[in-house]
Amino acid sequence: MNTEKAIATPELNEGEIYAGAIINPDGTGHHVTLLPGDNDDASWNEQMEWAESIGGDLPDRVEQALLYKNLQDQFKKEWYWSNTQHSGGSYAAWYQGFGSGYQYYYDKNLQLRARAVRRSPI
Repeated sequence: MNTEKAIATPELNEGEIYAGAIINPDGTGHHVTLLPGDNDDASWNEQMEWAESIGGDLPDRVEQALLYKNLQDQFKKEWYWSNTQHSGGSYAAWYQGFGSGYQYYYDKNLQLRARAVRRSPI
């Protein structure tokens, strides 16, 4: 007997691409949808404001790994900011390399690219 349940994906607006779902150990989770547009190099604060201005958010580190795995072809082979600040201090945030796959953190004033996502609860 198959006990698996299908998870309905969210409706997509024009230009959006479904990236996948993040499921937490407690069974909660959310869908990740990549919004259209790729913002040129800017600081972390500027990229956070840009993402909000188009109705999204920068992806967190887990979401960036999902985007690298499932939608790598939608990104330039450059570094992209995440929304995740580094735990060692508010001066730094994490970013994802879409050429290398590496994640690392640096000063928020560094000028990096950004893509925004929309989250939908499961």
